[in-house]
Amino acid sequence: MERWNARQENSSHFSASQNGSRGRSQHQLGSDQFTLYTNVIMPSVFGVISFLGVTGNCIIIYTIVRKTKFRCKHTVPDIFIFNLSLVDLLFLLGMPFLIHQLVGNGTWHFGAAMCTIITTLDSNSQITSTYILTVMSFDRYLATVHPLKSTCVRTPSVATLVIGLVWLMSFLTIVPVWLYTGLMPLPDGTVGCALLLPNPTTDIYWFTLYQFVVAFAIPLIVICIIYFKILQHMSTSVAPLPQRNLRMRTRKVTRMAVAICSTFFICWGPYYIFQLAHLGIEKPSLTFFYTYSLAISLGYANSCINPFLYIALSETFKRQFLMTVRPTLQQFRMNNSNTSIKLSSEPTQQMRFTGDFSQNSLPAPVAVH
Repeated sequence: MERWNARQENSSHFSASQNGSRGRSQHQLGSDQFTLYTNVIMPSVFGVISFLGVTGNCIIIYTIVRKTKFRCKHTVPDIFIFNLSLVDLLFLLGMPFLIHQLVGNGTWHFGAAMCTIITTLDSNSQITSTYILTVMSFDRYLATVHPLKSTCVRTPSVATLVIGLVWLMSFLTIVPVWLYTGLMPLPDGTVGCALLLPNPTTDIYWFTLYQFVVAFAIPLIVICIIYFKILQHMSTSVAPLPQRNLRMRTRKVTRMAVAICSTFFICWGPYYIFQLAHLGIEKPSLTFFYTYSLAISLGYANSCINPFLYIALSETFKRQFLMTVRPTLQQFRMNNSNTSIKLSSEPTQQMRFTGDFSQNSLPAPVAVH
């Protein structure tokens, strides 16, 4: 993805400029602050995001998969949320490699094949999540504006087919990443993982615009139009929906979808803004690098926030999660109760055993070898 390349170029530029001015204390202080930021602060932030995000998304995936055990059918929102959690999980699995590059000043130690795989997975996950949010928003439109007419379309089988097309479209969208990701020589003799376009002077410009339009601008416009139509319908419609419970459930799911989409664009908006700004900056400053890294971490944090949004905004998911973990808790309690029964029965047996002794007698000591 482009952020790997931009981050490495910035890192190399800052390192070179700071190494050339070690004689002055203020520049030495800046170098120390830069090292602390890239080797301690940002890896720690990314580590926390990765841990929380992987844990949360695994809980979501596990809960939805276990739902069939309780004879509950998967709904259309379940399919969308499952795939969105899967995409977020795959996206976060690339963070350890980013942490390794930060600590190693951009050095890549995993070979050209892993460089292509991780960078492609990173780009594909981000675009796939954007497309899933767009499809989810359209599903909310059908459920709210056309609840009866859309029943034949809003089925799990159709949703699965649409998700398959979304994954295929995202893979086709990132063809340039497949073709041009490779190892980039660094000034210290090592190599880094980056997007190596044939003509960097012009190709970086067009690729950044292409990525911005396809992965952010168009989905943002489409989602905004969809939710505007939904709000317009909900404010002007006077005819009640077929069932009150269905209407309440539709509103809750729509509220959750709005929160997820809003969080996505709030988290990823700064990153794309800095991507566009970086095109017009030949030599970025330290301040730009710091804020740009924060924008990257905010984008990763979106994959960490989503699971907590599901739990906070969906009462149905909370019940499903409790139903999923309840058998494990019951088994744990049964094991504890069995253990306590065994422990409580042992003194009785010991009293029966020692009942043959006189009151002043004691059992023979156990020899320790």
